[in-house]
Amino acid sequence: METKEQVSEQPKEARKKKSPVFFIILIAMLIVGGYFSITRYIHSKSHEETDDAQVEANLSPVISKISGYISEVRVKDNQFVHKGDTLLILDKRDLKLALEQAEAALGTARSNLASSQASTAATNTNIGTANAAIATADAQIEAAKVNVWRTSEDFKRYENLIKDHSITQQQYEQALAAKQTAEKQLQVLIAQKNQATAQTSVVKGQVSASAEQASIARSSITQREVEVENAKLNLGYTIITAAESGVVSKVPVQVGQFIQAGAQLFSVVLNDDKWVIANFKETQVSKMVEGQKVSVKVDAFPKKEFDAVLTSFSPATGARFALLPPDNASGNFVKVVQRLPVKIEFNDKNDSLLKKLRPGMNVVVDVHLN
Repeated sequence: METKEQVSEQPKEARKKKSPVFFIILIAMLIVGGYFSITRYIHSKSHEETDDAQVEANLSPVISKISGYISEVRVKDNQFVHKGDTLLILDKRDLKLALEQAEAALGTARSNLASSQASTAATNTNIGTANAAIATADAQIEAAKVNVWRTSEDFKRYENLIKDHSITQQQYEQALAAKQTAEKQLQVLIAQKNQATAQTSVVKGQVSASAEQASIARSSITQREVEVENAKLNLGYTIITAAESGVVSKVPVQVGQFIQAGAQLFSVVLNDDKWVIANFKETQVSKMVEGQKVSVKVDAFPKKEFDAVLTSFSPATGARFALLPPDNASGNFVKVVQRLPVKIEFNDKNDSLLKKLRPGMNVVVDVHLN
């Protein structure tokens, strides 16, 4: 026998089983899911998307060309600076001393050149004197040769006359003495000429030495001038200025800190141009070409969609530019889908929101393939 409670519960269970709410919700979910899937499928046929993308901008590194101690820091974090503004000043006392030493060495080199030139002028004067002495000796030698010839001829005549006793012995001896005196005088003049010639050779050697000293002095002056210019450049490098206008990043240096030449101290972020670097999978780029329209959504401004254009592809995947690029020839190989960086530029450069974008912000890009 069934109780009254059991009989009353049977219609309720039957009514619950026949409720259409569950089926309606299920059908609605299937319709929504199907619509979403079909929409995404159709969209994927004409679009390529990725969220592996960031905003990029030009960064101007602040680098010191010399080593030294910081004496003054004139910028703060996130400060806007104009091109040519002073950022840092280094201690310049040592460089001033180096410049003074270089200028003193230049003055010494110029004095040495002046001394060499004066010595060369004096030596040239001595050469002129020696050449004049040689010319005089040549004239005297020619006159002495004539005198020797004349006295020799007289001696020959007197020698014939002495045989005939036409002249006295004294006259003969006088002719012989005149001949011998003329010959001795000629020998003396030749010796004097030889001495003057030797002296001229010595003076010419002195001229060559003086010319060489002058050439060395000129080379030394050139070297000292270069040292002076280098010292002036180094002194000018103590003032570090902004190469371009922009916003200073974090300034991690302090007064009194020693910095090395060539070390990057911080950066200046330029505000005049921004773009997007999107890293697409290698399986996504088959239909992508330069000039295609791109829609860009920045996470910081979700309600804004920027119009952009695909401008260029990287010449290699990102792994090739890594600090330690993978070497698939060594060890076990595991195939990994590579990503290719793509540059995307904004169309409206005057958009006010572009100024609010910061390098490194995450974005989602949608490339229109058709």
